Amino acid sequence: MTSIRYRSTRGEQKNLGFEDVVMAGLADDKGLFVPESIPKFSLAEIEQMRHMSFDEVAASVITRFVKDDEIPELALRDIIMRSFEGFRAPDVAPSVRLKEFWVLELFHGPTFSVKDVALQFLGNLFEYFLKRGRKQRRITILGATSGDTGSAAIHGLRGKKNINCFILFPHGKVTEIQERQMTTVLDKNVHCISIRGDFDDAQALVKDAFHDKDFRDRVQLGAVNSINWARVLAQITYYFYSWFRVTDGLRSHADNNLSVNYVVPTGNFGNVLAGYYAKLMGLPIDKLVLATNANDVLHRFVATGEYRHQHTRATIAPSMDVSVSSNFERYLFYLAGEDTALVRTWMETFETTGSLTVPEQYLQKVRTEFLSWSSSKSEIIDTMRNVYEKHHYLICPHTAAAAAAARRHRLDPAHTVVLATAHPAKFEDTVLLACPHHVLPPRPDILMEVFDRPVRKTLLPPALDDIELFIKTRVIEQEAASTHEALARGGRKTNSATSSGWSSAMWWASVTIGAAAAAGAAFFVLRHHEQIRRLLRR
Repeated sequence: MTSIRYRSTRGEQKNLGFEDVVMAGLADDKGLFVPESIPKFSLAEIEQMRHMSFDEVAASVITRFVKDDEIPELALRDIIMRSFEGFRAPDVAPSVRLKEFWVLELFHGPTFSVKDVALQFLGNLFEYFLKRGRKQRRITILGATSGDTGSAAIHGLRGKKNINCFILFPHGKVTEIQERQMTTVLDKNVHCISIRGDFDDAQALVKDAFHDKDFRDRVQLGAVNSINWARVLAQITYYFYSWFRVTDGLRSHADNNLSVNYVVPTGNFGNVLAGYYAKLMGLPIDKLVLATNANDVLHRFVATGEYRHQHTRATIAPSMDVSVSSNFERYLFYLAGEDTALVRTWMETFETTGSLTVPEQYLQKVRTEFLSWSSSKSEIIDTMRNVYEKHHYLICPHTAAAAAAARRHRLDPAHTVVLATAHPAKFEDTVLLACPHHVLPPRPDILMEVFDRPVRKTLLPPALDDIELFIKTRVIEQEAASTHEALARGGRKTNSATSSGWSSAMWWASVTIGAAAAAGAAFFVLRHHEQIRRLLRR
């Protein structure tokens, strides 16, 4: 059997393989990659997975998309196993029963965030593909974060050979713990860039960089944000696993109702999109609920059919401080009946005007598939306090937004799952607003350690030229050092011109990419000499 093939939501690219879309991240026509077909499970096939471990469930789901022609099954299962072996919970993503709803704990990975599930997997995929060398041998990862994606990506990629990782985050708009989880990782291949602006500015810079073909090809750009299909694929797995745990006690009920509602804290739409795919694959899901904070672009869309960009407001749930949801285009593709021309029209309208409105017949379809709710600061705090008082269970502000949405829609407690996307210790200031000081749990040792480590970051304006120059500078510098080390290990001597700085980079260019390309690199250095010196001093 062959693997599922992929196409762009905007129609220009078709029939691409799994490795192609994982390494590319974003389509050339500005669209996102989606499967050309969705593999289906029968209920009987799903039931056969009920007693599997998390790793086994993940493998059963992922191998529906990825066959031996892309990755041999034994190698894929090894990638999956290694991706989750460092999680603190034996079953990776445990489900906890409260009286009002179930809680799916997705914060047991290395950075205490839901993002670890997908980014440990994606980091291992990159490493496998580069080592195999079928398409390429190096990659430069560029990502944007509103808090948790950055640290999870860094921990998934740190120290990996032939991978450079650059993460943009909004200056002063992530929590101190979130920032330190990124900036205290001093591996040579990790670069944290703090930009003046908000997350939407950072995300726009990432997309603009991917649309700069010369830059993208020169540094071999790849993506870790949820625009990368592999992230969505990995997240589908915990919907299946949690469904088993919730329905374990429902199978004996007379009505035999095995449908489950999922209430999802939502910013970039990637997490809830994974649930949507799980439903398309046959998992018995009833309602998917979009839970937002004051940045309520998705809630407004469900209410009115208008998707309008507004200024992003800083909130106590910063990982949802998003006003342009990068994964939303994938849902629009299915809403449009897979009509790529219509998706292109919608998205070009949005990119030009900052707004798009779907006709009434599409809005009615949206409302059959999603519920939504937007929580204010006070509602989030009140929900955190109330959940603790009723259940002696502490939740983070993002999870509280989902809990508030579940309460608002009065969903059946036995059939409803709230996704807990971060450990509350990452948001201590907000926990203290909601609960007495004695409630605050001690920081896990791993989070304590980040306050004792040195920090490395670079502050840049939100300008594409500056970001690209910084990345090209670091990539050339890293490649020069790698080649120098490789030749040194091989016993070759270098002359004084290769001993330091940009002479080393020019020497690297001449011995690895030829005289013509080296001349181009030399021109680049001469042209940007002062900017490079300024950047290297930061």
